Amino acid sequence: MSRKAINEEAVEQPARLETEEAVMLAAHAASDRKAADMVILDLRDVAQFTEYFLICTANNSRQVQAVTDAIEERLRQAGKRPSHIEGYTAAEWVLLDYGDFIAHVFSPASRRFYDLERLWRDAKPVALPADLKP
Repeated sequence: MSRKAINEEAVEQPARLETEEAVMLAAHAASDRKAADMVILDLRDVAQFTEYFLICTANNSRQVQAVTDAIEERLRQAGKRPSHIEGYTAAEWVLLDYGDFIAHVFSPASRRFYDLERLWRDAKPVALPADLKP
């Protein structure tokens, strides 16, 4: 066995967070900050750019940012970082792009206006765990 192979074996790699686990972590983080109307859509059969959407609503711009911060922090602790965050300053619709899933945090008005559930109506809704249901 080569020295390189021995050294690579000795370095323990963090476990890769599965997509479904990451989405649920994000959902729990959003719920902890009192996000409402949470929906998870499975896009694997209808889109190629991502696998899931997490969509939720926050009551005002401060809460939009708090929910966004909570999602980002919880996933960072699990070793996952977004490739892109958009809309944080305006805090009407924040998009956190994790590649295999995208978290959308909306103000109530923006959620009604953009209506992602209608636009992606062919996506399958994912059942939320009992502790996330209203």
